[in-house]
Amino acid sequence: MLIKENRIKKIENRVNCRQKSLRNVLVYGLFFILFSLNTQAQCAMCRASLESEGNTMKAEAVNDGIVYLMVIPYVLVGIVGLVVYRMYTKKKTQ
Repeated sequence: MLIKENRIKKIENRVNCRQKSLRNVLVYGLFFILFSLNTQAQCAMCRASLESEGNTMKAEAVNDGIVYLMVIPYVLVGIVGLVVYRMYTKKKTQ
């Protein structure tokens, strides 16, 4: 009987821990999405070529492209980290 109660407590603790971690991820994710800052990202060569023309729409497009290219490695590292984390937790529960 005591062993069964211990197993139930362990399962409840696991569920509570997963709920807390999911809640933390959602809260932090919403925080970073809602409170993001507008950034200006340009390399020196792009800035020099765009400042000489005076076309602001083209400059904004170049900025957006640079930010897009900068985000891709972070997304890939995040996906790899998530896969490794899931493999680790699956292995740990077995």
